[in-house]
Amino acid sequence: MRHFLDTQDFSKPELLAMIELAKLLKEADRQRCLPPLLAGASLGMIFEEPSTRTRISFEVAMTKLGGHAIYLKPGEIHLGVRENIKDTSKVISRMVDAIEARTLKHETVMALAQHATVAVINGLTDYNHPTQVLCDVMTMIEHKPAEKRLEDLKVTFIGDATNVCSSLLMICTQLGMHFTHCAPKRYQSPKAWQDIAKANCALSGGTMTISDDPKTAISDADFVYTDLWWWVGQEAEIPDRQAAFMPDYQVNEALFAKAPSHAKMMHCLPASRGVEATDGVLDHHRSIIYDQSENRLHMEKAILVTFIAPRLKRPEPEQKEWHAGQIAAFLSQPILAGDMS
Repeated sequence: MRHFLDTQDFSKPELLAMIELAKLLKEADRQRCLPPLLAGASLGMIFEEPSTRTRISFEVAMTKLGGHAIYLKPGEIHLGVRENIKDTSKVISRMVDAIEARTLKHETVMALAQHATVAVINGLTDYNHPTQVLCDVMTMIEHKPAEKRLEDLKVTFIGDATNVCSSLLMICTQLGMHFTHCAPKRYQSPKAWQDIAKANCALSGGTMTISDDPKTAISDADFVYTDLWWWVGQEAEIPDRQAAFMPDYQVNEALFAKAPSHAKMMHCLPASRGVEATDGVLDHHRSIIYDQSENRLHMEKAILVTFIAPRLKRPEPEQKEWHAGQIAAFLSQPILAGDMS
């Protein structure tokens, strides 16, 4: 059973195939010609914290593909509280065709996958956000300079070593792209991440750079990316983090002007406007933050089709007719055909 937990679990051709599928599904959707590839399928969506893009994109994707999504909001199920993760995973697996999980700890989604008998899709953990960055690469392909190949693209991430930074570092180096993480030394990507990225580069021909100089880091970027400076559980660190990042690492108009004239601005959202980036940059004509958000929907469709569709049974018409006849005959019995009111 394969799960979608980390882009590192997939080859470059597999990742690019999912992106190509997302592009096909996007075009079909815009023409209102999307086939019901997941008709009758169900997705269980576990959320340990609130969500906007992940929740909406997965739920709408399932609906558009003919399936159904069940939103299990924070505190609504006994995930690791009154029931252990093993039992929760096995029970939900008996009732749905896939599980999407946004969990506070990466260990939780790993445990769900360990015991699930259906595909588990990582909707975000404290370590990574693979669905986001697959959509980000799709967005980069759509907006890259025409003369550049994917392998020519330079991506500069300015800010803390977040879960999105982790995933971007991995996928860019997997695909042979050139990734720079720019942050104060205390907040740079840890050695474990860098080691994975270096191994990726050795295979793909990509490069990884760690920098603390935002003006230099941005000077040759095709895409400038930033994210929140603090996450859930880091609230006590906010004063220290703000002091470390502000003002040099804020993506404002002055810093963005140091990037090439074709460079695009990216942010996974939600954004703390006026903190890691200013309104003038987030709303700049070269900002593609809302294209990223829309592409979450199309990318989730591709991921769901990839991991659910091959496992769905496609009965022959004769088999469906036989079962319909059996059920109709049973329902016609007097004990059920009478007035049950």
